[in-house]
Amino acid sequence: MAMATSMCTNIATAASCLQRSSLRSCEPTSSSVSNLASWQSKSVKLFSNSYSKSVGNGFAKESGKGSGAARATVTVDRELNPEPRSNLDREEENSTSELLCCPICHKPLQRTGPSGLTQNAIRSSGFSCHSCRRKFSNRGDYVDLTILDGTRVYDENTTAGAEIFRSPVVSFVYERGWRQNFARAGFPGPDEEFKMAQNYFKSVQGGVILDVSCGSGLFTRRFAQSGDFSSVIALDFSENMLRQSNEFIRQDPSLANSNIALVRADVARLPFATGSIDAVHAGAALHCWPSPAAGMAEIARILKPGGVFVATTFLTPLPIIDFGNKDIRKAIKGAISSSTLRYWDEAELEELMGVCGLVEYTRVRLNQFIMVSAKRAKE
Repeated sequence: MAMATSMCTNIATAASCLQRSSLRSCEPTSSSVSNLASWQSKSVKLFSNSYSKSVGNGFAKESGKGSGAARATVTVDRELNPEPRSNLDREEENSTSELLCCPICHKPLQRTGPSGLTQNAIRSSGFSCHSCRRKFSNRGDYVDLTILDGTRVYDENTTAGAEIFRSPVVSFVYERGWRQNFARAGFPGPDEEFKMAQNYFKSVQGGVILDVSCGSGLFTRRFAQSGDFSSVIALDFSENMLRQSNEFIRQDPSLANSNIALVRADVARLPFATGSIDAVHAGAALHCWPSPAAGMAEIARILKPGGVFVATTFLTPLPIIDFGNKDIRKAIKGAISSSTLRYWDEAELEELMGVCGLVEYTRVRLNQFIMVSAKRAKE
C-alpha cells in the first residue's frame, strides 16, 4: 500500500501542476487525473503486495542459449484516382525510405519531401504505399504508420494494460511520478538502466536504434544525446505518449538538431524493412503488449543479423512451481497477475526469444526487475 499512497500523491501533485498551467493538446484535465488516482490505487495494490514478497537481492548475471490495435478516428486518404504529377513530384516520390515500409504489405514506402530520419525531415514528409493505395498521416509531431490509421467505422479494442497508456493523464504523469515508483520493484532508475543497455549495444553503435514502446521518450532522449547511433526512432502506439515525447524533445536545447524520428505503430506490425534495424530497445514495455509473441517475432524480423535486442520488464513476484501440468501453472500465474500488468518468469522470456530466432540470451535481475538481451542470429 505504500506504493499506492506514493503514486496517488505524485498524481495529485501533477493535478495541482495542471490546474496552475494552461493545458496543451497532450495534457489531461484535473478531473481525469482524479479518476486516474482511483484507478491507479487499485492497480498498484497487487503490485505493492507482490513486491513485499519478492525474492533475490543484488544483481545476478546469467548466460544461456539462446501491440496492439485500438481505436482510430481519422480519415483514410486513398489515392484511388491520382492526378498527374510533375517531374519534381516523381523524383520526390521515387525517394523510397530505406527503413520505413508499409505495415500492410511490408513493401517500401514512397516518400515525398526531404530524406533522412530526423524530426524535421519526418515532419516535412509524406508517406504512401502505391501497392496498397494508401497514404499515411503526418500528425506534425509524428507519422502514423498503423494499419488502422484513417478508419472511419471499423474499430478494435485492445487490452487494458495497453489502453491505459493512451490516456493523456498517464502520458503527462509518466515522468512526473509514475516511472519513479518502479524503484519499489527493483528498477535501478533510468540513468542506470540506460548505462546497462548501452553495454549490450556496444557491438551495434553507429547504427540505427529503435526505441519501441518509447512512452514519453525517457530513453529516446538519452540514446540521442549519447551520439552513439546514426538515427534514433521513437515508436509507440499511444498518440499522447508521442506528443509528450515531442514536447520533452522541444524543451531540451541539446536535442534541437537531433537525429530523432517519432513514429506511431503497432509492435505486432512494425513498419520497417526486414533486417534493417541494428538495435531495438523496449524499456518497461513487454508486460503491456497485447501479444508479446507477435511483438517479439516482429522485432526479430526487423533486426539485422547480429542486431541486438534489450528489454526490461517485471518478473513474477514469487517463483511458480512447475507441477508438470501447464494448466495448473497457468492458473497459478493468472491468480497473481493484475488486469493491467503481466508478470514474467525468466524461463518464459528466454523461451520466447529463442522461438523467435534470437540467440545469446543473457539477463540481469534485481528483485522483480529484469533486463534481458539477445541477438538476431547471424546468417
